[in-house]
Amino acid sequence: MIRAITGADFMHPHKALLCLAFSAVLWSTSGLFIKLIDLNPLAIAGMRSAIAAIVMLLLMRGRLQFTWSFPQVSGALAYAFTMILFVSATKMTTAANAILLQYTAPVFTALLGLWFLRERVSRFDWIVVATVIGGMFLFFFDRLTLSGLWGNIMAVGSGMTLSYFILCMRMQKDASPIETVILGNLATVLICFPFYFQQVPTLFDGITLLYMGVLQIGLSFIIFSTAIKFVAALDAVLIQTLDPLLNPIWVYLVIGEAPGRWAIVGGIIVLTAVTVRNAYSNRLAPKQVPAAY
Repeated sequence: MIRAITGADFMHPHKALLCLAFSAVLWSTSGLFIKLIDLNPLAIAGMRSAIAAIVMLLLMRGRLQFTWSFPQVSGALAYAFTMILFVSATKMTTAANAILLQYTAPVFTALLGLWFLRERVSRFDWIVVATVIGGMFLFFFDRLTLSGLWGNIMAVGSGMTLSYFILCMRMQKDASPIETVILGNLATVLICFPFYFQQVPTLFDGITLLYMGVLQIGLSFIIFSTAIKFVAALDAVLIQTLDPLLNPIWVYLVIGEAPGRWAIVGGIIVLTAVTVRNAYSNRLAPKQVPAAY
């Protein structure tokens, strides 16, 4: 882990896999702690991002290169809206619905790549797209409150904005994703600024926000973006599934929130289809762009 933080030139693949798994487990706790904090979701998103940006700037000082290119800036805005939409969705619907609907992002990225990068979408990709869309509709078959319905819609929106963020990372080719994420966190801070003063955070809220900003976003992303260079693409894809698998489990174990039957079926379809598609498409790729939420 120390090697990951310091930007080592080499890391043993086994240690790199452990670092990736550690990052995925940290990411998976987001749903639980968002549920536990009693603040406006935009205040949560902004404060968490403020702490994460400070951590990243301190740990990566001297190694950052801000180009202010279109992919870097637009990717940062996409990241900011992903953060805001995901936190809002987690507050309004179940944690399982929020994370699994966001997990559809790679499928949307394939479609965006067709339009923006002129990449060919294979017949297999179209089958996966149709399968994922079918799974997404099942989430809306459960009995939802009006808040839950809008939460599901926001979760789908977070998947779309995350897909554009991933596309921007691909447009930057070999550029480091850290700069875009730092700018995205700063953009989140500015967008959410009006909501910081609606309610005074409790001591628990403050400690939880520190954990989320320092570990769950800041440190975990640096570790992931370093360790990803030393593992096979298929291993990275499989380890990333820990996040959507564990996220609703933590929430269920602590506060007893369980997804509906149709959401479980839809989640299995989405998770399986996206994982198979990623494993197939990236089996020869040297890197995998991490999720960000």
